Amino acid sequence: MTTKKPAEESPLARAVARVGDRWTLLVVDALRGGPRRFNDLLEDLPGIASNVLAQRLKHLEAEGVIVSRPYQMRPPRQAYELSAAGRGLAGALRLLAQWGAAQSGHAEPLRHVSCGTPLEASWYCATCARAVDDDERSEVRYL
Repeated sequence: MTTKKPAEESPLARAVARVGDRWTLLVVDALRGGPRRFNDLLEDLPGIASNVLAQRLKHLEAEGVIVSRPYQMRPPRQAYELSAAGRGLAGALRLLAQWGAAQSGHAEPLRHVSCGTPLEASWYCATCARAVDDDERSEVRYL
């Protein structure tokens, strides 16, 4: 009897395993504007229980997505902010939010405030100096 070697997880599967639940993504989104305290996050995330928020913050810190910094020693209190990895994830969440807005059928696209133009997200190859489209899927892979 031969045993099959498990297939390597895709990068998306690994990302979802790390940060794929609803509250985790909403906590990251709430931190996009800068450091927040625990009670600020509770206010920003209606419906989240304090124990769930505490669990998600610990998980995100363990994953390197956020960092906590003490702002008070007695009792100990922390402020939370996105790490560099968290800021990268927040950019991906902005794309997801843009997709959700488009699917709702009545939301305006994200716009550049200075000129009012709708923003477009695209992959760009600096070597070829051009955007790479989704229809070029065979030309795009993780190496």
